[in-house]
Amino acid sequence: MSPLESLKIRPLRIEDLEAIVAIDEKVLGEKRRDYWEKKLQMMDDKASQVSLVAEVQGKVLGFILGDISGWEFGVPDTIGWIDTIGVDPAHQKKGLATALSQELIQRLKAIGVRTIYTLVSWDDWDLLQFFHAMGFTRGDMINLELKI
Repeated sequence: MSPLESLKIRPLRIEDLEAIVAIDEKVLGEKRRDYWEKKLQMMDDKASQVSLVAEVQGKVLGFILGDISGWEFGVPDTIGWIDTIGVDPAHQKKGLATALSQELIQRLKAIGVRTIYTLVSWDDWDLLQFFHAMGFTRGDMINLELKI
């Protein structure tokens, strides 16, 4: 059975912490429980968060964290952001990330968002191709950094 046949996309809850930590560890190779604990707690405190999980037969297989800007960097509050997307490596390339992204986009659109931003490393070709396939193009802003 394809994961998409019994796919349920629902709002992310603080109780999803262990599943998210496990997926993140499989993807990055390191356990970042403290990081995710803080991130989910901050998310729980912000009304602007729109974050989802992909669940198949009661098991969380992927997640996407989204937000709506509040005029940071001169960007109006009709701007959405995709912060993080993660799918269990055993279930990647099966449509879960696409389903999560499409649902997030629809939910953001329903609350008035007209543009969605995300940041991707130039050398992360898989992620760049994924977002390109979702219809994302290069935006007007440039990420700048200063290492100190």
